[in-house]
Amino acid sequence: MRPVSHGGPAGPLTPAVFHILLALHGRERHGYDIMQQVKEDSQGAVKMGPGTLYGSLDRMIEAGLVVKSDTNDPRRIYYKLTALGRTTVQVESGRLSAVAATARRQLKAT
Repeated sequence: MRPVSHGGPAGPLTPAVFHILLALHGRERHGYDIMQQVKEDSQGAVKMGPGTLYGSLDRMIEAGLVVKSDTNDPRRIYYKLTALGRTTVQVESGRLSAVAATARRQLKAT
């Protein structure tokens, strides 16, 4: 995970991290549920196995984007966004929208 600056990680997020943040936006989830949501959100384009998921979550926790949730379910660990995680996914969504708008303009001009 990149250093945190200006309310979020510096530079673009990896697709895995971005999709995990999206999956956790507005809802706590456990690992398998996150993987299923990422698969659905990306229409199968982002392949996320347990190694990628839990490695990313560990780095996201270290960066302050995600925390483990206090739940009464001893079978699963649930994760939720921090305020920084919510800000980061919003900033990255805006950045991606701007990039897509630039691409559309440039492709239209050619």
